[in-house]
Amino acid sequence: MWKKVLAGIVGVVVFIYAALVIYAYWPKPEGAAVAALARPEDKFIDVGGLSIRYQTFGESSDNRPNIVLMHGFGNSLQSFRNLAPRLADCCHVLAFDYPGFGLSSIPIDYDYSNQGQSGTAMAVAAALKFDRPIYVGHSMGGAVAVHAGIDDPTARALVLIDPGIFETGVPKALSMAPFPFPRISAGLFGDRAWREQFLKVSFVDPANVTAAVMDDLMRTPAREDYWPGATALMGSFKPGNEIERLPQIKMPVLIVFGEADRNHPDALRQQLHGALPGSQMIVVARAGHYPHEEKADEVAEAIKTMLKVWGFAGNP
Repeated sequence: MWKKVLAGIVGVVVFIYAALVIYAYWPKPEGAAVAALARPEDKFIDVGGLSIRYQTFGESSDNRPNIVLMHGFGNSLQSFRNLAPRLADCCHVLAFDYPGFGLSSIPIDYDYSNQGQSGTAMAVAAALKFDRPIYVGHSMGGAVAVHAGIDDPTARALVLIDPGIFETGVPKALSMAPFPFPRISAGLFGDRAWREQFLKVSFVDPANVTAAVMDDLMRTPAREDYWPGATALMGSFKPGNEIERLPQIKMPVLIVFGEADRNHPDALRQQLHGALPGSQMIVVARAGHYPHEEKADEVAEAIKTMLKVWGFAGNP
């Protein structure tokens, strides 16, 4: 009897697993070439054999700080659509898509770890002559910025916006999921309704997630090469070693948190602040995980204030 029950259970598990594989690899609509999805303001540069989409804001000059903006997981440079223009009067600003995100290359054989992404970030900054950069990272980008700030000997300062260090905000199951779940995860992030709901819960005012924002984000899964690369990305994501590296940071640091960010309660904010002696921290009221989108004026002013405190301020 027990053998029959066990065989029945195994049969159900095999059936469900097979159904998941079929669901994950069911033929998808044909996508479009990146060139067809790009907009006039999008620029591209080849870095290490990868095509990187970027945009720049403000003028380049010797007395203006160079700021490199680094987005979070599942996002793109569009996350800085509000902040970047507000820094253009004092700084030379670069926003770009990491490999695997936005309209940059989505390679199958790439190091998608936070430290791997930081290597590309440094290479992009160097290729575009953003010398002595100030790395500004949001969420996963904050974790990536930690590595860049330590490994780039020319880096001047760090700005960490709700950084994914003590808490990544990325579902933990993503780092443990076996085949075919990475492809299912790629499908979820490529589904407009799921992605919109996932994003809205990170805002105090979900009206910030407009149709235009979603149109921009959905350009990524509309790519003809989305599925293989996104599956590789989802399957290789692992938490980083940023906590261990925090004592190596020897530069000015500004930490920015949204007051209502559910991933970063006050205890975690204070923990990060305490782990970075000499750092400055602000908590933005009525903002969630994306304070640079919900309260761009306040975040921009905080950055400009610290540039003056650090002696880096340029002339408008």
